[in-house]
Amino acid sequence: MSLLTVKHLTQTFDEKTLYDDASFVLNRNDHLGVTGQNGVGKSTLVKILTGKMIQDEGIIKWQPKLKVGYLDQYAHLVPGMSMQEFLQSAFASLYADEKRLNQLYADYAQTGDEALLEKAGKVQTALEEAGFYDLQTKIEQVATGLGLMELGLGRDVAKLSGGQRSKLILGKLLLQQPQVLILDEPTNYLDVNHIDWLVDYLNDFKGTFIVVSHDYDFLGRIANCILDIDFGRIKRYTGTLKQAMKQKEADRQTYLKAYANQQRKIAKTEAYIRKNKAGSRAKSARSREKQLARMDRLTIPQHDHHAHFEFPYVDTASNLLLETRDLVIGYQGKPLVKHAFNFSVGANEKVAVTGFNGIGKTTLLKTLLGQLTPVAGDFELSTTVKMTYFQQDLVWPNKNMTPLQYLQDCFEQIKPRQFRQALARMGLTSQQAMSALKSLSGGEQEKVKLAKWQLEPANLLFLDEPTNHLDNDTKDVLRQAIINFPGGVIVVSHERDFFAGDWIDKTIDIEKMNQTEDN
Repeated sequence: MSLLTVKHLTQTFDEKTLYDDASFVLNRNDHLGVTGQNGVGKSTLVKILTGKMIQDEGIIKWQPKLKVGYLDQYAHLVPGMSMQEFLQSAFASLYADEKRLNQLYADYAQTGDEALLEKAGKVQTALEEAGFYDLQTKIEQVATGLGLMELGLGRDVAKLSGGQRSKLILGKLLLQQPQVLILDEPTNYLDVNHIDWLVDYLNDFKGTFIVVSHDYDFLGRIANCILDIDFGRIKRYTGTLKQAMKQKEADRQTYLKAYANQQRKIAKTEAYIRKNKAGSRAKSARSREKQLARMDRLTIPQHDHHAHFEFPYVDTASNLLLETRDLVIGYQGKPLVKHAFNFSVGANEKVAVTGFNGIGKTTLLKTLLGQLTPVAGDFELSTTVKMTYFQQDLVWPNKNMTPLQYLQDCFEQIKPRQFRQALARMGLTSQQAMSALKSLSGGEQEKVKLAKWQLEPANLLFLDEPTNHLDNDTKDVLRQAIINFPGGVIVVSHERDFFAGDWIDKTIDIEKMNQTEDN
C-alpha cells in the first residue's frame, strides 16, 4: 500500500498553471528527490502535501495515522529558549513523562503509598524502552553533524543567523524521526562536511523521505527515485538522478517526434478539408473534420526561460586589486579564526573561500568590504577598485514590491526598459517582473538579485553562497559568467560541483587554517 497517493492534481498560481491533472505515488522506503527549474512549483507541491496550501483540484491521500515530519524554515522560535531546549522539544512527551515520574517519587516520599511506586515503575520502564536516558547523546550527535555544537547549545535561539536557524530546525526534525521526512532545500545553509553527514544520515534513515533540492550532487547521492516537475507535468522515475535525467531526455525526444508527426497529420487533414468541403468529397471532408475535433491533441512543447548574462566590468590599471597583511577577523575585538590572513587577489583572479558554516567565511567578506573592523592587521585595496557584494540571505526592503519596483528604487537614473532587459536575461518573464517579490520562489528571488548585479559595473566581485535556491542550468550560467568576468572574484559556496574544473586560481580554506598548529 502506498504511503501517499496523489490523483488529478491541478494547481495554478498568478495565472500560471503549475500542474495539470498530475498523479503519482509515494511508496514505503522511497528516497524521493524532487527536481525542476526555478518557479515550476516544487515548494508549492510541498505546501500542498503538508496541508499548508489547498490544491485547486485533485486528491491528496496519506495513509492514516502516518507520522510526517516537515522542515519548516519559518517555525516559531521563542526568544529566551536555548538551542538545547529547542532540540529537547523534539522529545516533549518523554520529558513530560520524566516530570511525571519525579512527581510520583516525590508523592511517594510524602505518603508511602505503594500504588504510586508501582505507577512510577511503569513510567520508568516506558522511558527506558523509549531510550530516554540516551537522548542527550542523540542530541549531541545530530548537533555535531550539523555544525551546531560549535555555536554552543546554550545560545539563545533569538541570536541565531538565518542559516543557523535553519540548521537548528532541521536538527529537531531529524531527532523526531518521523515515518516520512519532507525536506525543502535542506542543504542551502550547510557546508560540505555537514552535507556529507546529512547524506549518510538519510541513506541510513529507516523511513521514507521527499527531498526538494537544486544540489544535484546531493540528490544523486541520496535518491532512489525522482519526481520531476516540468511545465505543468509531474513524472515519477525509478532509479538514480542520473538515470532519471537520461530517461527524461529520451521521453522528451519521443514527445517532440510525436508532436511533430501529429502536426503534420493535422496540417494535411486541414488542407484536405479546405479543398473538398464544398465538392463531391464534402461528406469525406466532414468526416475528417469530426475526426480532428475528437483528436486528443498534444500541447505545444513549452520552452523554459534560460538565463544568459554577464557581469559588467569597470577597467582598472592595477594588476593587484586586494592584499591582506596579517589580517585577523572577528567581533568586538575577539578573533574568530586562529591565524591571520595573508593573501592577494589579482586582476582576473578567481578565489574560492571554503570551510564549514559559521567558521568565518562571511565575516571575512564583510571585513574586506569595510562592514566589520579588523581585530588586527589590515588590508589594502587598489585605488581604482570598484566592488559589488552578493549577500546570501533573501532580504528585501519591502516584500510587496515587484522586481521592477525594487530595481527602480535602487537605480533612479536608469530607464525601466533596462530593468526589464536585465530581468529577462535572468530568465524571468514579464509577469514575474510585475509580481510581488514574496510571491516568487527562492530561485526567482535570487535571479532578481543577479539582475541587479547586471546594472552595477565593477572589477572586484564578492559572492556569498550565490547558488542557494538556483536551479542547475542557472548555476552553470552563473559559473560561466564568473569565469568570463575580466576582474577579480572572491566566491563562497558549499557546493562541490560549483567549483568543478580548473577555473579557481586560489582557495582559502579557513577550516584548514584553524586546524594548523601554531608555530
